Amino acid sequence: MSVSASCESLAQKRSLSSLLAGREVKRPKQEDGQRLQEAAIQLLDQHQNICSLFQELGQNTDQCNTFCRQTGEQKRAASRDIPPVVAASLLGSELRRQAAQLGVPVTALSVKTILERLNEITDENQEEKDEGREMLTSSQRAQLCVLLESSRELLSQGVLCPKLLWQELRRDQKLPKLEVMHYLHFYNILSLKYVVEKDEGVRSWLVPRLKALCGWTPPPGQEETKQVQQKVLSAVIGVVVKTGFEQSRGPAAADRRISMLCCSVLNDMLVWLLDAADKCLTVQSCEGGAQLWIQTFDSSLYGVSVSPEALQRFFIHSLTQTLTYNPQLTVSDAITLQNEWTFAKASLLLTSLFRKLAVVFSVEQLLRHLQQVLETHEVNWKHVLCFVSTLLVYHPSAQSSLRELLSRLLSSAFEGYDLENLITAFLLARQGALEGPAIFPSYSDWFKMSFGGGSSQQANSKKSLVFLLKFLSDLVPFDPPQYLKVHILHPPYVPAKHRSLLMEYVSLAKTRLADLKESVEEMGLYEDVSGASVQPRCQAAQDVEKTVSLFESTGRISAAVMEASVFRRPYFLTRFLPALLKPRLLPVKPDARMGFIEALKKADKIPSAQFSSYVESCQKQRQQNESVERPDSSDDPLDVLKVQLQEFTQLLVAGGDGEISAHMSRISHTLSVVFPGCPDEPIGQTVVTLCTESPELPELHVKVVNMILQNFCQCQLNASRANPPNKQGFWASRFVRALLVNTQLLSGVLHRLWDLFHNQGPSLTAAHVLGLAVFVVHLHAALAHGTLVRLVPPVCPQPVPFADALSSALLCNTRTNMQFSVRLCVAAVCYGICKGDSVSEQQLQEFIPASLYKKLLYLIPRLLPEARRTCVGEQQEESSVDLWSSVTDGGNTWREAALHLWRHSAFLQLQRRSQYRLCFSEWLKNELGVQRSEDALSDAQRQEYQQWACLELYFTRPEEEGGCEGDVKKLCSHLLNAVMDQQLSDPSLEKTSFQEGGSGTGSCLPDILSRLQELVYEMEVTGLSGSCGHQSDLCDFLFEAVSQRCSPAVTSTSLSVSNELSFQRTLCTWNRVLLALPAVLFIKTKTEGGRTTLDCSKLIEHVNQHQRKVCFPAGVLPCRLTGHFLKGLLCASVRCRRPAEEVNKAWSQMGVRCPLLVVSAACWWQQLSSVLFSLWGRLRDGEPPSEQLQLLTDCRLWACSLQEGQEIQMPSAAALQLAASLHRAWQGCEGNNPSFAAALSSLRPERDAKHKQVLVFLLFLCMKDYLSALMYPQEKSLEKAGCFCMELLTMLVNSADWLLIFQSNEQSLYQSVSLVASEECARLMPWAFCSLLLQQRAELLQRAVCCPGFLHTAVTCYVSVLQLFLEGDAPPPTTERSEKQPEPSHILSHMKRLLLNLISKASPTALSSHQLRQVIVSYHVPSPCVHTSLTFIPPSSVCRSSWSLGAWTWTQSWLQLSPFTSTLTVSVLRWTFSD
Repeated sequence: MSVSASCESLAQKRSLSSLLAGREVKRPKQEDGQRLQEAAIQLLDQHQNICSLFQELGQNTDQCNTFCRQTGEQKRAASRDIPPVVAASLLGSELRRQAAQLGVPVTALSVKTILERLNEITDENQEEKDEGREMLTSSQRAQLCVLLESSRELLSQGVLCPKLLWQELRRDQKLPKLEVMHYLHFYNILSLKYVVEKDEGVRSWLVPRLKALCGWTPPPGQEETKQVQQKVLSAVIGVVVKTGFEQSRGPAAADRRISMLCCSVLNDMLVWLLDAADKCLTVQSCEGGAQLWIQTFDSSLYGVSVSPEALQRFFIHSLTQTLTYNPQLTVSDAITLQNEWTFAKASLLLTSLFRKLAVVFSVEQLLRHLQQVLETHEVNWKHVLCFVSTLLVYHPSAQSSLRELLSRLLSSAFEGYDLENLITAFLLARQGALEGPAIFPSYSDWFKMSFGGGSSQQANSKKSLVFLLKFLSDLVPFDPPQYLKVHILHPPYVPAKHRSLLMEYVSLAKTRLADLKESVEEMGLYEDVSGASVQPRCQAAQDVEKTVSLFESTGRISAAVMEASVFRRPYFLTRFLPALLKPRLLPVKPDARMGFIEALKKADKIPSAQFSSYVESCQKQRQQNESVERPDSSDDPLDVLKVQLQEFTQLLVAGGDGEISAHMSRISHTLSVVFPGCPDEPIGQTVVTLCTESPELPELHVKVVNMILQNFCQCQLNASRANPPNKQGFWASRFVRALLVNTQLLSGVLHRLWDLFHNQGPSLTAAHVLGLAVFVVHLHAALAHGTLVRLVPPVCPQPVPFADALSSALLCNTRTNMQFSVRLCVAAVCYGICKGDSVSEQQLQEFIPASLYKKLLYLIPRLLPEARRTCVGEQQEESSVDLWSSVTDGGNTWREAALHLWRHSAFLQLQRRSQYRLCFSEWLKNELGVQRSEDALSDAQRQEYQQWACLELYFTRPEEEGGCEGDVKKLCSHLLNAVMDQQLSDPSLEKTSFQEGGSGTGSCLPDILSRLQELVYEMEVTGLSGSCGHQSDLCDFLFEAVSQRCSPAVTSTSLSVSNELSFQRTLCTWNRVLLALPAVLFIKTKTEGGRTTLDCSKLIEHVNQHQRKVCFPAGVLPCRLTGHFLKGLLCASVRCRRPAEEVNKAWSQMGVRCPLLVVSAACWWQQLSSVLFSLWGRLRDGEPPSEQLQLLTDCRLWACSLQEGQEIQMPSAAALQLAASLHRAWQGCEGNNPSFAAALSSLRPERDAKHKQVLVFLLFLCMKDYLSALMYPQEKSLEKAGCFCMELLTMLVNSADWLLIFQSNEQSLYQSVSLVASEECARLMPWAFCSLLLQQRAELLQRAVCCPGFLHTAVTCYVSVLQLFLEGDAPPPTTERSEKQPEPSHILSHMKRLLLNLISKASPTALSSHQLRQVIVSYHVPSPCVHTSLTFIPPSSVCRSSWSLGAWTWTQSWLQLSPFTSTLTVSVLRWTFSD
């Protein structure tokens, strides 16, 4: 062997690092070292290969694979390798040396070498594996990372030129994959932005590469490749979007060229996506490339790499391109095909694109841009209308915005007679109507609203009318019939003189309908714009069904029926009434249909002859039902059925499918005699009513159903002894399907099954349980796509599938009920799994009811602790025979059968399907239904089980599988909602579940509440409440949770009684939960500038928005709730550096922003002070309480001293706090008026401004008591509150400040009173004002009239009370009302006389000119007499004589016309002009 060959062999076996390491070990001798070194260098020079060096660096690819773990030996080997920096330095030196030898630039040599190595990596095993693969393999990716790491070091040494590298890459027609370009960009070797800007032909290769990358799907199991694919796509699209849509400061021409180039790339990809969307309806049916590319429109994908402005420009450009894509459809096509372009029928790919494009814009911006596109471009009408539907469906505010757009389009159309705007408005309105009334008003409503009134656009002139009718006439050949019917039945408003123009259109439309074989008279009462053709009889039946449903919910005959009885009488008499009055067997208790017929009869809408015929037919129906023709007069049908069922049992043992089928036919005939059904009875989607309380079934029906079920159980027991379920044949399914022929029979079976499961389950034998379980499985399979069940009383708002209805009969509240449910469900699921061996996978789901499966998911781990430790890896691969034998073998207990099923592989695999997963909320609902006193678990066992379920089972489970994804907040949210839902659904728990020291005989609500407390305490102690680990996150979470539950009631503008009561119950339930949680959680702390302070904003917001609405008595929080909030304030202050100072600041803030808490604290301070002072002493080691806490005590002592006749110095507290303390002190006294007046004598308002403020606030609190006494009259309390108010009014009558408490909407010192009482109290305060004013002395009223602003306030309150009566919100009369206090209806008349008297005596300065104008303009309609009198009060700012002259001239004509003149008015006029 030659020397060179030996060297080559050695080089192949040993790496560079090993050679260098060998040099370190084998040192040459001292005397010949120089000679040996020269020989080695010469040898290396002759055999050096730079590509081999690059390849050698890439051999240890484990260093780049962060997903693999290295063993100890691999780490030691890696530590002996050359570091990347050293290796790159050696490469750089060698490149420079060889470039010098060859006489070429070192950058050219480095580029050539890197490209050679790059080709080696990317071409490795390419032909053998997958020629169409667009991504590198894991090994290729690791080698590429090593190569680029070394290249980056070469770049830093100045050895590599990126520009030259790109030129060499482009020189070869074979461009690198996008993944390689991504890594070149990632390692800062060659940026994608440089490529896009410098390569003019980038569009020609980038678009195909992007399509290929999107269209390639990684093989299963290559999750890393899938993640890299998404990163590559995100990086490329981010650079293209930023380059194309960022506004640059460079030369305009260059920027424009690059921007247009990037836009062209994005346009090509968008067209590719839209082409795919036109070919498929669902995202799953689309190509994988389209699914991947649509993710690039996710705004969160770009992060900070693209500015928000550039992203908006990109999205608006893409939206424009989508709306104008392939504009081949004409307007006539859009009119004809519009019914097929609804949101439900549109491509999910297209609607998903619209959703993503609309994220960064408001609805108004989108509709403005849509209008601009419609005005300036040829559009694709399908895309435009689908875009409108998507906006309406996903944006609740889009309805109002679209209405405004339609209004603008109509105005513009009639102003310039613009046909394009008019057709656009019609298309958009119809598109909105196609989405249903919940999304947008119906087309008939919009058409009537737009063109049905005298102020409509076309009513202004004949030209406008002709313009509209000409447009409607042009639409006739293309309009679907439902729109033509709307135009005929609800025609546009036309003046009488132009009626002939409308009749021409009506005639044309009717002719078109005749050509389409459609009749206006056959049109239903309710608009259907789906375009589906409905037979007249079916249409009438649908109208009857909807009308009866509306009558049942509202109690009134719908307007559509009343209009049809007058304007569409032929349809009403010949179609609607016959469908309504179809003879039937009338129920004993009148139902909604009978009530509706009776209401129509009372309204004289049913002809007497037709009604009499209906009654006679119903009576005949009952007689026929009672005297049914029997097959044999000598045999009773019950005996016949019994014999037939016995013969069927014998035939089943003997076998023979033919005989079994024939015998089942005879049984069906016998059953049809016992249960006679209507001949046209529907068998498809039927709704059966199931009365769960006390169903009244005929005795004969009960006997027949018992016989059927007993025979089925016996047959099933015989069949199970011989064969497993998959070999038992089809007899059971045929038996059950024979029962479905008759709805009456099916109803009887359902009622009997419900009674057995709900009331007699634990007493059933094993044979009965097995047979009934199999019966339920086959009944579920037969009714899976047919009959639904409506539970009465309603448990669910909608009818439910059969299995769900019977599942609700299986109780899990006691030990015996749990055991029975497990036995039944285990038998049913085992049978379904074994039956699945002989059917397809889809049919297997029909044999396993999901509701019964979920029962097992809840019950088995609860009753069998060993099942909690079963993992997926412990599943047993058993045969169906073994599984079924565990159920039928009498030697096995239900526990053994349940464990067998729990560990079976088929059972575990079902949990992968969403319908078979028991989510956390369902688990909580089941757990809260358990009765603790009769539970199968002890208290300790129940605690252990619940902690396992919460923290081990559901806490880490993904959210799509019903878990919490490891989020403690989600776990707490589920617990909190479950606790509150349980309280709201069962009011009986309200008194027992939250009481301390309960006996534990109720539900598991205290246990679940304990789990919530444990989690909250853990979050509070460990700081796990949020990602930031801050205590304020937990406070925000709790208040946000209750705010979300209360938000529907809070945001509602007009609360109904039911909504208001629901809101009150929700908040009362929340208060009980709140009191069970640590008080410190409800006060936040924040740190700014190194200083920790209290933040009570969330608490203040919660009290003002929610707690204030449910206070009783009004204006005072409950004592426990007030104390809880104050405890939280004190405990949270300890976290601050100066707790006392923070408490003072927080309490001062409460006085301004949350006065309700201040008033409540003053009210309950006598009960709370000792507890809070003791708490403060424990927290601060005996430190004196803060100043504000001490002031509360001082205020109470000061108020008590005034009550006892002593006079001490007034504390320096806020006026409202002083007034609240004084109010509380006098609330408990026995109405000692002289003492009260004497005590108030020390608070002279003229002496001190603060005294006046205290008295005004005290008047407000007393007025609140007075209002409460009016609402809930008790003579003693009403008299006491009235006396207090009168004493205060006597002291304050000369000052205008007391009037400000009745003007809460104006800025003043007393505006805080609006935050003390609820809106209801503020709304009724004018009524209390008027009631109190009527009881005052004439001398006091005369002084009040002289008070500035009194007359304005009195008129305002009077009109407010009048408005209450007009709106029906006035307080109802009560029997306990005092004799001195008039009825609410009399208050109005008395107040009106008093007010007119006061106005007649008022001076010209009683009302300012501004107040006079405000009162006259605002209150003209409600009270014309008062308005008339006010009109003639001369304003003080105008000369009386000049004003009177003009007013008298106007009055002479007014007196002749006004119907409201009276003697008092004339006297006022004479007084006005007396001078």
